[in-house]
Amino acid sequence: MTMLNPQPLDQQEDEEMLVPHSDLVEGPQPLVEGPQPMEVTPHENATTGENQAVDEPQASRFTWTIDDFSRLSVKKLYSEAFVVGSYKWRVLIFPKGNNVECLSMYLDVADSATLPYGWSRYAQFSLTVVNQINPKYSVKKETQHQFNQRESDWGFTSFMLLSELYDPNKGYLVNDKVVIEADVAVRKVIDYWTYDSKKETGYVGLKNQGATCYMNSLLQTLYHIPYFRKAVYHMPTTENDMPSGSIPLALQSLFYKLQYSDTSVATKELTKSFGWDTYDSFMQHDVQELNRVLCEKLEDKMKGTVVEGTIQKLFEGHHMNYIECINVDFKSTRKESFYDLQLDVKGCRDVYASFDKYVEVERLEGDNKYQAEAHGLQDAKKGVLFIDFPPVLQLQLKRFEYDFMRDTMVKINDRYEFPLELDLDREDGKYLSPEADRSVRNLYTLHSVLVHSGGVHGGHYYAFIRPTLSDQWYKFDDERVTKEDLKRALEEQYGGEEELPQTNPGFNNTPFKFTKYSNAYMLVYIRESDKDKIICDVGEKDIAEHLRIRLKKEQEEKEDKRRYKAQAHLYTIIKVARDEDLREQIGKEIYFDLVDHDKVRSFRIQKQMPFNLFKEEVAKELGIPVQFQRFWIWAKRQNHTYRPNRPLTPQEELQSVGQLREVSNKTNNAELKLLLEVECGLDLIPGPPPDKSKDDILLFFKFYDPEKEELRYVGRLFVKGTSKPIEILPKLNELAGFASDQEIELFEEIKFEPVMCERLDRKASFRFSQIEDGDIICFQKKASPEVEEQVRFPDVPSYLEYVKNRQIVHFRALEKPKEDDFCLELAKSDTYDEVVERVAQRLGVDDPSKIRLTPHNCYSQQPKPNPIKYRSVDHLVDMLIHYNQISDILYYEVLDIPLPELQCLKTLKVAFHHSTKDEIEILNVRLPKQSTVGDVLNEIKSKVELSHPNAELRLLEVFYHKIYKIFPLSEKIENINDQYWTLRAEEIPEEEKKLGPHNRLIHVYHFTKETPQNQMQVQNFGEPFFLVIHEGETLAEIKVRIQKKLQVSDEEFSKWKFAFLSLGRPEYLQDSDIVSSRFQRRDVYGAWEQYLGLEHADNTSKRPYVNQNRHAFEKPVKIYN
Repeated sequence: MTMLNPQPLDQQEDEEMLVPHSDLVEGPQPLVEGPQPMEVTPHENATTGENQAVDEPQASRFTWTIDDFSRLSVKKLYSEAFVVGSYKWRVLIFPKGNNVECLSMYLDVADSATLPYGWSRYAQFSLTVVNQINPKYSVKKETQHQFNQRESDWGFTSFMLLSELYDPNKGYLVNDKVVIEADVAVRKVIDYWTYDSKKETGYVGLKNQGATCYMNSLLQTLYHIPYFRKAVYHMPTTENDMPSGSIPLALQSLFYKLQYSDTSVATKELTKSFGWDTYDSFMQHDVQELNRVLCEKLEDKMKGTVVEGTIQKLFEGHHMNYIECINVDFKSTRKESFYDLQLDVKGCRDVYASFDKYVEVERLEGDNKYQAEAHGLQDAKKGVLFIDFPPVLQLQLKRFEYDFMRDTMVKINDRYEFPLELDLDREDGKYLSPEADRSVRNLYTLHSVLVHSGGVHGGHYYAFIRPTLSDQWYKFDDERVTKEDLKRALEEQYGGEEELPQTNPGFNNTPFKFTKYSNAYMLVYIRESDKDKIICDVGEKDIAEHLRIRLKKEQEEKEDKRRYKAQAHLYTIIKVARDEDLREQIGKEIYFDLVDHDKVRSFRIQKQMPFNLFKEEVAKELGIPVQFQRFWIWAKRQNHTYRPNRPLTPQEELQSVGQLREVSNKTNNAELKLLLEVECGLDLIPGPPPDKSKDDILLFFKFYDPEKEELRYVGRLFVKGTSKPIEILPKLNELAGFASDQEIELFEEIKFEPVMCERLDRKASFRFSQIEDGDIICFQKKASPEVEEQVRFPDVPSYLEYVKNRQIVHFRALEKPKEDDFCLELAKSDTYDEVVERVAQRLGVDDPSKIRLTPHNCYSQQPKPNPIKYRSVDHLVDMLIHYNQISDILYYEVLDIPLPELQCLKTLKVAFHHSTKDEIEILNVRLPKQSTVGDVLNEIKSKVELSHPNAELRLLEVFYHKIYKIFPLSEKIENINDQYWTLRAEEIPEEEKKLGPHNRLIHVYHFTKETPQNQMQVQNFGEPFFLVIHEGETLAEIKVRIQKKLQVSDEEFSKWKFAFLSLGRPEYLQDSDIVSSRFQRRDVYGAWEQYLGLEHADNTSKRPYVNQNRHAFEKPVKIYN
């Protein structure tokens, strides 16, 4: 998946999509100077250690202790080398971050510079920053990668926040020492370049567009449900539809190619039909989310067609949520539909245990009684039972969960078994509701296993499928399809740990367990009684005729291209430039040299054809008799210009085209470039070419008009080497249409990298001036001083310099990054000051230093995250370059103070909570970087209304509705990050200042219990706060103070429940409970671990449902069309 040099999206289908580096994507990535592969994860497209990794892995752990860590002044630091699997490795860190505010850490091949060409090695590995106070808080990230010359290191640019690492209270930096561990397991790799999936398995794979393995595995699963495929084929489409604009047609096209193609199939048309751009294809998403979004979209598109309702028929089941009172006759039920079921992995050994947990009965009693309408609060049972299961049962395994202790998403790699046959009628239908149809036998057989390999920060998806439910399994891994056995598809995807033998006792004498982080993530079962209907025949009769015709034509065109390529070695492409091409191109499409060879007439000629026969082809095509044709060979000069060098000799014209190409072309490409010289008389009828002696030189002439700023080609002439330019002035005036005595100036165009165009001595001979065949002479009228003052570019050299450097730049306001605001014509050589001056002038801003510019990311089509610092670049071209591409977009901001001043300041966004009114004021505090938190609070005091003039303020760090830190007044603001956390300022209440020995300051948070699939989960919301509690104080007394503080009505407050929470688990409190006894007196590791929870309905504006299996901070999947 990770490759260099991005290519355009519309490249040929059989070319591999290469992945550019993206500034916006998080996850494992290589570290290279210059362009980087995209930060997405265990390796995808080329090889993924599943099929090609053979033999038992060799593994070892390396521990690296770094002393005097905070005093490190180097940008990057390597560990000593260690050996695993006979390979040398080392750990590479960036102590202050690799252009991010995080520790950057990578595994590096220590001897990559000395390894032989073509080396590669595959490794699973984890990198850990050890928490020296409490090891369970160590930060560990796992991934896998195939290392090679181009990617000799791989890891995590954003490993952990520097603020966390350097905080002495957090336990990662103790006695100025950091401890890093690297666990590495190495496997040998088999080469699969020659593997033919269709030939070996009868099936073909899907190409990866960058990070689309998650989509490929889902599409293969859906395609191999024939009933679904047939329904897609029967969706109405017309011959006028375009696949890139129609999801049904794009999916039909994709499925047809999967069914009938011999090679892997591209998904670009489908993603275009989703409305995705390149950037979406480089974002890795979640299979379950894409499945839901795609099925919803197809369900909508199928409405009103012959296949309406197919999605429901295949995937929809129903369950009943019930609450049943124990002591009175009252029961509440609600029927809900589902397309897939989310099953818990944590704490469950297999699928049956998950279903048991799913239908587990919860007792509502004590403080948690049920409000049963007329019966009041009652003890009750709450649960879920199934009314019916669908023919195709999709089970999503909850491999990703939110870790409340660490406030982050984690992957659950626990062992979790799933059967080949799943009986959901077991134990007398324990999962079924009373109204379920017991005549339907809910016995299912496993159809496909979708696997996620990697960690929470990224990974690779592939699928094990048995398309006909036979004993033969297949692995669909992007482009490659392989036969697999049952053990591979089932047991090896259960997850858990494997113990790897110790092969390098020099580091650690005991074997260690390595997490198997390739494990099942989604299961698809098909009901036995429905399998004949679902695994049905799908043939050409199911495919609309217009679609068959369109796709067969595409296949034929593709086959023609393939044949064309296969026979390319038998042919030569001859590109023939003529005077007409020069006249058409110079001054419009090109300015330097003579012609763009890609835009001239080309001929595909068999190599063995004699050149004389080729001339007959030219005569037929261009109407120029053979005897009037003279061909010149082009040559690349040492100064990188490309000019006609000499005419072909009669002997050369007797040779074959292939021989001639080899003579003329040392670069070994398949093209032969020629100039066709044709002499035409006044009547424009071709005639015989003039004789050419050794003294004759063929020159080409361009005319420049300074007033019109126009350059054009006017013709070519033979001149004698002994003659002088002054002798041809009348002829040049004639070519330009001037009087014969018009005074003109001559310049020789020498090269364009850099521009060199020098005045030609009119009185020196051409030979003396070193003029030769193919040279270009530019001329212009001799300008008067008055004219020179009125024009921008008075002579040829200044005009060519302008042309070489000119750049149209599209400027966009940073707050509206998708819309062009205005364009300016600038020069690439313009200085930083010249560029901002022009922008300021265009915007009517008096002070250009108030303009701040941000460069463009060519891959993501977004502004880069960091703006251009004041005078940090020399020229415009430095602002526009993005790796090997030059952009033409810049983003601007108009600042309220000059940029040099702003750069010396730090801006913090602070939410100020008023103590006397229910109001939050958002402040942007701007202070010098060396300022302290105390300075910030003083600045805030000058901007807000305080309860009294001597009020003291404090600054808090709030994240996910919890208070994580009270900033010391002396802390420097330079390293405070307000991008991820909320900074909150508030007055310190008087009672907190007078905290006695028998008082305690506790955290109080709002929470609600969400119950997806009947599993309790605490969700915090609202504004957290501190509260002083007194020894011996009961909950009833504390409630009075909380109600007063929060100003909640009696009716609303009566519904609230109060709980002591430790590590996310609530323990409900009675009014008579002594609250202080629940809170430990010693400081726990992070006070937010224990808090007083206020359970009540969240009446704040709701966010849409967030899938708990989603990776943290991930962009949601959207299908736009």
